[in-house]
Amino acid sequence: MARGLGIRNNAKRARAYLRKPSDHQPVRVADCGAAASIAPHNPGLLMSNNASPAPSAARWLPYIVAGTFFMEYLDTTVIATALPQMAKSFGVGPNALSLGMTAYMLALAIFIPVSGWVADRFGSRTVFFGAIVVFIVASVLCGMSNSVAEFTAARVLQGAGGAMMVPVGRLIVVRSTEKSRLMQAISTITWPAIAAPVIGPPVGGFITTYASWRWIFLLNVPFGLCALVAVAMLVPNLKGAERKPLDVMGLVLSGASLTAVLYGAELASQPASNPWLAGGIVLAGFLIGYIAVRHAAGHPHPLIDFSTLKIPTYSVTVLTGSLTRIGIGAVPYLMPLLFQIGFGLSAFKSGLLLLASALGNLGMKALTTRILRRYGFRNVSIVAVATAGIFTIACGILTPDSPLAWVLLVVFVYGVARSMQFSLLATLAYADVGQPQMSAASTLWSAAAQMTIGLGIAYGAVALRAAAAINGETTGTGSLHFSLDDFRLAFLFAGVLTLVSVYGYFKVARDAGQSVGGGSMRQDASQKSS
Repeated sequence: MARGLGIRNNAKRARAYLRKPSDHQPVRVADCGAAASIAPHNPGLLMSNNASPAPSAARWLPYIVAGTFFMEYLDTTVIATALPQMAKSFGVGPNALSLGMTAYMLALAIFIPVSGWVADRFGSRTVFFGAIVVFIVASVLCGMSNSVAEFTAARVLQGAGGAMMVPVGRLIVVRSTEKSRLMQAISTITWPAIAAPVIGPPVGGFITTYASWRWIFLLNVPFGLCALVAVAMLVPNLKGAERKPLDVMGLVLSGASLTAVLYGAELASQPASNPWLAGGIVLAGFLIGYIAVRHAAGHPHPLIDFSTLKIPTYSVTVLTGSLTRIGIGAVPYLMPLLFQIGFGLSAFKSGLLLLASALGNLGMKALTTRILRRYGFRNVSIVAVATAGIFTIACGILTPDSPLAWVLLVVFVYGVARSMQFSLLATLAYADVGQPQMSAASTLWSAAAQMTIGLGIAYGAVALRAAAAINGETTGTGSLHFSLDDFRLAFLFAGVLTLVSVYGYFKVARDAGQSVGGGSMRQDASQKSS
């Protein structure tokens, strides 16, 4: 009888185990067949059962995320060309609007570090959807602003949305994509950050000239609404398996560090600012960052887990890659100034020349995956960074008398090398990162990327001012009177910094990135020949 009772109890337990869970219960991805194909090898994640999409949806995720990225990056880059018209509408000088630009940047610095924790706690789809809603609402408020104060407040809200949208969107892609397809997926979500800084100025100039600056923000509404529909239908709601407490001290330290670095970089890029004060603020930011690292090492659940830097392929993309991005990132600041101040071209004609870089960026996307699979990450990184450094220096050799074909070629090749290296770094970063560390890796990567964007602009500005000082020239207070010799030295400084970073890529293992297909075509060829 006892034996029969035991059999019945076992049967009840078996039926209970096989019974479909309720919609309110999370399901481990590893235990859900359909969901496991969407987010493979994710034993450390949870997926809400009512959010499980069809397996084919994973192929659309990079394009959805790339679309939202492009909306955010383009919005950021087109504003610079609209500042004069916006200032006229507000009845202030163009410099007064720098407060709105700085507010957006500081909002990013504060909210990026906590993005990974929020996504793990509330679900990646929930946070991503909410971030897009916040960004749309803030865009409408920016377009309706009638004063600097209103615009600044709206930009803070927009920065909060952007800070959650970009790192969480990247996290969705790397968590939901198989390693074999990760290279193509990363290449897809990388192109907005590469293309937007080049496409943005001419687009902003066109909208400002033939419509109104308000449409720069209002156009985000239809694109954002389309993105919301796609996110609701196709994006999985992945959560962290462990509910970790919020590291408040880590949030304060990381936010303060990023804020100081980015604000100092922004200050350094202003012609009338004190470079020593800007440098001191940046240095203070790095010191606070060092304290944040020490704090994270002794915390059981750090907000930013720096242990991911122990992964060789990840650390080279964050450390050496940051140096590369600063050098390469100085060019988008210097090149428009060269064409407008050094060559005497209008903003529109300067933007047309910059389209050659955009063509190089976008054209390279079709070949990135194939080149990495053929030659491997190590060899391609060395060649790409060296090429970027050489052609950055070549930009400084250009003069108003240079043949148009030569100018376009230099700008185009720089764009090709920039696109190749940025895509490589973004892919290699996650090649060997396990799923339990994916959230921490994405957060740190986003923070480093945002920091190097500001530092790249600051490096270009400081290099140009240093060149003017070396040449015995004075720029005046708030003026921009630089000679071609100044630009030549500034591009030289940026190119040398880029070339110095090449040394770090020689230390990369020859088989680095094979888990995502790096060098696979060459490896297959050697196996066939043997």
